[in-house]
Amino acid sequence: MRLEIPAGLLPADGRFGSGPSKVPAGRLEALAATGVTLMGTSHRQPPVKQLVRRVVDGLAELFALPDGFEVAIGNGGSAAFWDLATFALIERRSQHAVFGEFGAKFAKAANAAPWLASPGMRTAEPGSLVTPVFDADVDTYAWTHNETSTGVAAPVVRPAGMTADQLTVVDATSAAGGLGVDVSAADVYYFAPQKSFASDGGLWIATLSPAAIERAERIARSDRHIPEFFSLVTALKNTRADQTLNTPAIATLFLMAEQLDQMIADGGLTAMAARSAASAEVLYGWAEKSPYAAPFVDDPTHRSPVVGTIELDPDLSKASVMEVLRANGIVDLDAYRGIGANQLRIAMYPAVDAADVEALTACIDWVVDHL
Repeated sequence: MRLEIPAGLLPADGRFGSGPSKVPAGRLEALAATGVTLMGTSHRQPPVKQLVRRVVDGLAELFALPDGFEVAIGNGGSAAFWDLATFALIERRSQHAVFGEFGAKFAKAANAAPWLASPGMRTAEPGSLVTPVFDADVDTYAWTHNETSTGVAAPVVRPAGMTADQLTVVDATSAAGGLGVDVSAADVYYFAPQKSFASDGGLWIATLSPAAIERAERIARSDRHIPEFFSLVTALKNTRADQTLNTPAIATLFLMAEQLDQMIADGGLTAMAARSAASAEVLYGWAEKSPYAAPFVDDPTHRSPVVGTIELDPDLSKASVMEVLRANGIVDLDAYRGIGANQLRIAMYPAVDAADVEALTACIDWVVDHL
């Protein structure tokens, strides 16, 4: 028998995926309205170049980029950027603060690069946090601003004592646009468009400090072989010319540009972080009071405002709960593979309304009562 959640309980929009994320209503219609002027146009021609510039300028405004900082765009997503960093940013040895799957993947890429020394590792169990510390033997500190796999958020601050010739490289894939940040603390703050920027995947975007640009240029002049796809200097050169090295996903750029315009019009990064924080207050407040659910991250100060992971009672089947929710139009609450067997993971990016998160919690309560 199919359980039908009462219509009055349902959220206005039931998409809570952690990536790809909810694309706000009307965006695809706006893309379609461009007709033949954008899609199918060469990325070396004005319509697409203007779109790249629109994204770059929007990011510069959203993040209030300091003087000398630049934006670079490349193909391949954040996973490609990990490999790019091993070629183009890490000079000899890196330190990685690993507290989830995505930080671990970057560390694995650095460890596999035969031209680099074995990285330093600081690790924490999923659901807890570890941060980088000064090490005179490394030239790059790497960590995630928001661990999408677990729902742990980390501060973006330079390790105490770090020297001028060391870089901070921060994976902001699910944080950028939804968490407050002073990007001057990150020499490289890199992310993808399919989360807070309500777009699709396939691109990496990074803000770069003058020190990061100088490092990339110096490595490019060395005898290290750097495939062009993994050349940060090449990506930056193309971005300065309002292009990408390879043909980009034009629809992805358009959707991101639309979201950036909306974010800025609605109050900028401070307002977007407040939207996510309001949703997080609803979600974690509900879970703390629930008899069958609890926040996976024990320390409230480490809980992510943009990706919330909820641990269910072992006697309750998350698969059964999600099956009923999906049948009623509430989708993509899956936990990250390998992290938790009985967890729900809820995206609370700026495009998600806190009222919908509140409705989601009411729907989960209803489903549990009726299973």
